[in-house]
Amino acid sequence: MIIDDLKAFDNYAGLNPLFPVVAEFLAKTDLNTLPLGITHIKGDDLFVNVQDAPVKTRNEARFETHRRMIDIQIPISGDEEHGWTPAHLLPDAEYNEQTDMTLHDPAAPQTPQDVASTYYTLKRGQFAIYFPTDGHAPAITPVGLHKAIIKVKA
Repeated sequence: MIIDDLKAFDNYAGLNPLFPVVAEFLAKTDLNTLPLGITHIKGDDLFVNVQDAPVKTRNEARFETHRRMIDIQIPISGDEEHGWTPAHLLPDAEYNEQTDMTLHDPAAPQTPQDVASTYYTLKRGQFAIYFPTDGHAPAITPVGLHKAIIKVKA
């Protein structure tokens, strides 16, 4: 997991062959103007999904992991709390090949708060990068949130 300011994204261009394209996209694009839903940047290997996330508490947040894609999460309208934990510490759950997502529900008596290694607040103007080894519970917000998730082939 990486957390930083959007203006520093270029520092991570060497981590993935598609990250320079992401850096160029972020430099040239006002995320506020993108429509809801998916906008392809480079086919299925690189796209952005703009969402309006509803109100969600820590206990309502579900940890997710991905096998094929890296998530770059960017809050647009306000701050967003995230939970994070190493993926190997999450309870086993069924992987959905079509969505490239495993949604992990911690088993009772554990709650998402018991499983998280850390919680942090991602602020407007920042981003978080989640690799396949990162379990993350995004979009924890008391007021709802407009956000962008850039999906990058791992």
